[in-house]
Amino acid sequence: MRIAVFGATGTVGRHVVEQALERGHDVTAFTRNAAGVTRQDARLRVVEGDVLDATAAERAVTGQDAVIVTLGDGRKGAVRFAGTRAIVEAMGRAGVRRLICQSTLGVGESRQNLNFVWKHVMFGLLLRKAYDDHVRQETLVRAADLDWTIVRPSAFTDGPRTGAYRRDIPGDATGLTLRIARADIAEFLLDQLTDTANVLRTPGISN
Repeated sequence: MRIAVFGATGTVGRHVVEQALERGHDVTAFTRNAAGVTRQDARLRVVEGDVLDATAAERAVTGQDAVIVTLGDGRKGAVRFAGTRAIVEAMGRAGVRRLICQSTLGVGESRQNLNFVWKHVMFGLLLRKAYDDHVRQETLVRAADLDWTIVRPSAFTDGPRTGAYRRDIPGDATGLTLRIARADIAEFLLDQLTDTANVLRTPGISN
């Protein structure tokens, strides 16, 4: 498939690009700084631009079969919603329908999956702006006239891809470690390209 990856030089996006190429996809990596993409491959195209600019985003999404969004800016909470809005607008103009968007476990009904620390300390205080940005991002995606899937991973960890994580976590599930490897998140995001079971759904993933 031909896929555009936004947030391609981020901690999860890098894994998405690498694994997508391993699977034989043609990848367009959108980034603010092209020098941050060090991988060289005949099936890799790099588009440099500001994700808040829908015209720049359109250069990346035109001609694609699907778009994967892994935007992040730490705890600032200024890019996920605004950038995704520009991407959705660009997809509408380019006629691209399949959107796979990385959010976070804890939004919506998955808030019950969190423990006290994540509910009240991390997302309630320290990461409140980032959490609110994800909430707005999800609201935007749900309202879009697209074939979307919102993936909700728990906290990111380093380490190899394991494939040993829980998928499609029920909203009332408890006792999770609330951690998952970035490489596993990338794997699940890419699986959605060929698995239509989660279209218009918000699966959570975690160990």
